[in-house]
Amino acid sequence: MSSETTSGTTSRAYGTGITAGEVLDRGDLTGRTAVVTGGYSGLGLAATRALADAGARVVVPARRPETARQSLAGVRGVEIDRLDLADLDSVRAFAERFLRRETGLDILIANAGIMACPETRVGPGWEAQFATNHLGHYALTQLLWPALTAAGAARVVSVSSGYGTDWRIRWDDIHFTRGYDKWAAYAQSKLANILFARHLDRLGAPYGVRAFSVNPGWILTPLQRHLTTDEMVSAGWIDADGHPVPSLFRTPEQGAATLVWAATSRELDGRGGDYCADCRVTDGGPKDDGEAARLWALSADLTGLDIIPVIP
Repeated sequence: MSSETTSGTTSRAYGTGITAGEVLDRGDLTGRTAVVTGGYSGLGLAATRALADAGARVVVPARRPETARQSLAGVRGVEIDRLDLADLDSVRAFAERFLRRETGLDILIANAGIMACPETRVGPGWEAQFATNHLGHYALTQLLWPALTAAGAARVVSVSSGYGTDWRIRWDDIHFTRGYDKWAAYAQSKLANILFARHLDRLGAPYGVRAFSVNPGWILTPLQRHLTTDEMVSAGWIDADGHPVPSLFRTPEQGAATLVWAATSRELDGRGGDYCADCRVTDGGPKDDGEAARLWALSADLTGLDIIPVIP
């Protein structure tokens, strides 16, 4: 499949080995503003560098600002601000600061996340993976809505994972108060990322805000920090000496390619709500609009935020 960068100057067939920088090769994002959550580690760092190299101003909200400054030292066009997605007061404070400084937001990449962590409660007792990976990004998008609409044509990219047909939203116990399973909780949060983008696009399209979800592929990053070596060996990810299984993993720069493609490609003009992988729209992913709307309503109830107006 061929694709173009936002400058309209580049067209090529993309494979799984392409990097985020190559997706944006010769693209010009000068004058564009992007927010990349978790933009100082792993996939987010690779996406931040690629967007900044293409001329965008990139704001990186960070739970650990000093670590972010160290990771992004020398990268031009990047600003760092404090944000903890698991803390709604922190999300509000970040959004307020952003809206005071900025007139518009062209790209929001909802990338930050945690995976398979021990049972952890945040806020009013929320399960940490659902709270961080989904609810925090839901709240952030709601609160940045004025900037997204002011941009005229904005995109929101929700970073999910490889969709499993056995993934479920645990509607009767969303926060796993009756038996915690770290992988089921992670899968629920990643399904929520896909459903979030699907419903956001339905609401946002009339305002020029389009949304996509992305499977970046298999990448070894700090996301795996809660897993033991034995767990990763048993999963077939690494060998007994800790070496990644050949050909299984991509580099962070390769994984970030679909993130920046979904955020910038002219090929996606006029569409949205899609689940993307390998720099293309896929036929996979859930397509239950009723479940997406149900998750949106639940998220609004939990966070107390439902700012985006519905156009009948």
